[in-house]
Amino acid sequence: MFGGVRSKLKAWIVGGIGTIAALAVGGALGAFDAIQKPAVVLEPGQPVETGPWVVRPLRAYTVDKGVYGLPLKAGEKALVFEAEMTNRTAISSKNYFTTFQSTGGTDEKPFVVLVRDSTMSPALQPGLPERMAYVWGLPAGAAPPDRFVLAVNGEIYKQRDNLYGAPGWYNEHVIGTVAMAVGTGPDTPDAKP
Repeated sequence: MFGGVRSKLKAWIVGGIGTIAALAVGGALGAFDAIQKPAVVLEPGQPVETGPWVVRPLRAYTVDKGVYGLPLKAGEKALVFEAEMTNRTAISSKNYFTTFQSTGGTDEKPFVVLVRDSTMSPALQPGLPERMAYVWGLPAGAAPPDRFVLAVNGEIYKQRDNLYGAPGWYNEHVIGTVAMAVGTGPDTPDAKP
């Protein structure tokens, strides 16, 4: 009779210690995950792997008339950011809309255009570097920034996701930022690598 009570008491104590240890480890891991990682500042012209893409920021400039076939309203300007992008995946992809995001100056979503033929949002072929332009409209009367700061986002490849068990690129996160001097017109010289 006492042997059963003693073994139950030991089991409760061991189980309680195990629970406390699991809670402590979980809390410590959560605290380490919440620590702000220092932002990586990327240089213009520096190639960066974002997961599915290798990107190389090239230049930023403003225009006050249509660019790449995109018409502008009277008095409106456009802020254009150009980057070379290479698809690292095995299939054609359009998954580049959030690779670069404005951190100030404009909150709108950009138009994305292939520079060589002004195609809107094309699927990029694997392994083929293409020059892309992200175009933001600036309201009439708005002064364009002297420097354009963009967040560069990346993704992590998972062999199997938690929902469907399918492979893919997930968990978009900020890799770093790039600050570009803003020129005037599309004839702005490329940033030096």
